[in-house]
Amino acid sequence: MRLADFIESNVGEILANAVSFAETQAPRGVTFSADELRNHLPQILNAIVADLRSPQSASEQRDKSEGRAPARTGPESAATYHGRTRALAGFDINRMVAEYRALRAAVLRLWTENAALTTDAVDDIVRFNEAIDQAVAESLAEFSAEVDGWRQIFIGALGHDLRGPLTAVVFTAQSLAEKTCDTPYARQVERIRAGGERMQELLDALLVYSRSKLGVGMAIEPAPCDLARKLGDEVELLRAAWPDAAIRYASSGPTQGRFDASRVCEALHNLVANAVKYGDGAISITVTGAPAQLRIAVANSGPPLSKDTLRTLFDPLRRGNTNAFRDEHVSLGLGLFLVREIVTAHEGSIDATSADGLTTFTIVLPRRD
Repeated sequence: MRLADFIESNVGEILANAVSFAETQAPRGVTFSADELRNHLPQILNAIVADLRSPQSASEQRDKSEGRAPARTGPESAATYHGRTRALAGFDINRMVAEYRALRAAVLRLWTENAALTTDAVDDIVRFNEAIDQAVAESLAEFSAEVDGWRQIFIGALGHDLRGPLTAVVFTAQSLAEKTCDTPYARQVERIRAGGERMQELLDALLVYSRSKLGVGMAIEPAPCDLARKLGDEVELLRAAWPDAAIRYASSGPTQGRFDASRVCEALHNLVANAVKYGDGAISITVTGAPAQLRIAVANSGPPLSKDTLRTLFDPLRRGNTNAFRDEHVSLGLGLFLVREIVTAHEGSIDATSADGLTTFTIVLPRRD
């Protein structure tokens, strides 16, 4: 008897053994419900039986065993449904994988007790393990996506709820700052105000990150403006913020268009802040307008960036060498990520290069009249 036929003929015993085995293999402190264990395993077994009976090449078998089988079309598989519903039911990842270990052990134990290890039997065992590995990969991918989605919803809801009280704190601090000017309390009130505004900035960045992970993206409000002039005003503020940094600014060509100038200024601020933290020389900012697009380049000298660093530079929650930080002790690593989101919202592009001791960030934005 081939393994596919054996599974069909012994589904009840296989499920009973799988449930019993899973209960003994559960992580410490975790208890399984028999109903929870049984509710999807029959569908997964049916999918494995169909897989065992389908012809496959050696390369297809290898891809499946490594979790790289082609994406399925049509209705979702039993494994992806299993992964999503386990996440919604509150299972942790170890608990879900334990179910597959239990299923694998139950099938192989009963099969080896009832079948001689012929060539066909060995081939069936290999194919069965490959099918289980692919099912685990599908379940894990769906499980992780579901958990991450709810995590981002939680971050968004938390951020939304924090906005109200934090706005009240900042407003109150601003009012107190006006009334305590030139008093012994002025410095303390200014610290409260500055700390509240910094918290607002971090909260806004975290909310943008959450929206991006949920596939919503950043909202912008484009309006007609001369972007070079707006960026020039921002450069003056940057020079005041970092008086020791040599910041050069130049613009040329047509720079009018429809942009969310506030957001683009925010992107420039983050790029210059990054250059101040990691660079060791003058910072050059150039804005070049063309009929169809506008180019913003921010360059600074400093240690070269590796290819691996350049590849992940705009990924969220990443930071460079912490020893390079000069004036910031805590960072979420969202600055360059926000720059990318701002550029993407404008349907533009951003690139970073590092060669010959010069690191350059180049933003290209479409000009719309």
